[in-house]
Amino acid sequence: MNKAELLDWLQAQQQQWQAFLDQIGRERMEQPGVAGDWSIKDIVAHLSDWQPWMLSRLQAAQRGEPAPTPPWPAQLQTDDEINAWIYETNRERSLGEVLDRSQQGFQQLVAAVEGLPDDVRIETIRSGDREYHVVWLNDQRFAPGEFFDHFHDDHEPEMRAWLGRQA
Repeated sequence: MNKAELLDWLQAQQQQWQAFLDQIGRERMEQPGVAGDWSIKDIVAHLSDWQPWMLSRLQAAQRGEPAPTPPWPAQLQTDDEINAWIYETNRERSLGEVLDRSQQGFQQLVAAVEGLPDDVRIETIRSGDREYHVVWLNDQRFAPGEFFDHFHDDHEPEMRAWLGRQA
């Protein structure tokens, strides 16, 4: 895969994501119970809030700088602790703000990938019926599709099951 193909893949994933959100409808996005007590809004915020961390690390690598510190408090070490912090940070945000932040994050991701060298090494890893695309930059590994990978692997099944129960 080359950079142009990665950008095409990201755009296709974003279109599928947006179509899925449109299928759910804004009127249902704040209903709890999709994943435990989480709503669709909570899942969107969760997925979106991990993205700036990957982007900041990628951008630092592009500039030849050390990786920045994570945006969450230093005492948070596990994914569960970080996810709880992300949930609390976003709980009072409006649905519109969460969706806007998600869209802005995608635009920033595209800009970061566009800024990669044309000959950047991109590896495709296959696992079962899924493909994961990994960018190698200065001997560091980044997953620009992490938002979508995490959605497909961990949240799409429960979101689709919840949507099926709404019919």
